[in-house]
Amino acid sequence: MMSENRVYATGKRKTSVARCWVRGEGSGQITINHRAADEYFSRATLLQLLRQPLALTDYLDKVDVFATVRGGGHTGQAGALRHGIARALLEMNPELRKVLKRAGFLTRDARKKERKKYGQAGARARFQYSKR
Repeated sequence: MMSENRVYATGKRKTSVARCWVRGEGSGQITINHRAADEYFSRATLLQLLRQPLALTDYLDKVDVFATVRGGGHTGQAGALRHGIARALLEMNPELRKVLKRAGFLTRDARKKERKKYGQAGARARFQYSKR
């Protein structure tokens, strides 16, 4: 891969972290952890999720995406990839900011699993109370 017109960005979602490189003048190839995107994600909805920023900005067939993603599950990883791809596209072309921001692709989804607290059954659930 040439480093000339290649940009890098990081995307995060839950406990997943995606490192994304977007290369201009590509053919629309998306490679995740050295595998094709459709091979890495078995669900079509997850593929659709990570292609959203590319489809919205009409870069779907114009750029190649190479990404490594770690942590979390499939949904979290797809969300992290979407975030990373959107940030990389913004780095490539700052004029896309308005479009990507309106779609909500630049906002880091801060929702995470809440930790279990001591003296309780779960994060919010309490142990069963017995009056008698």
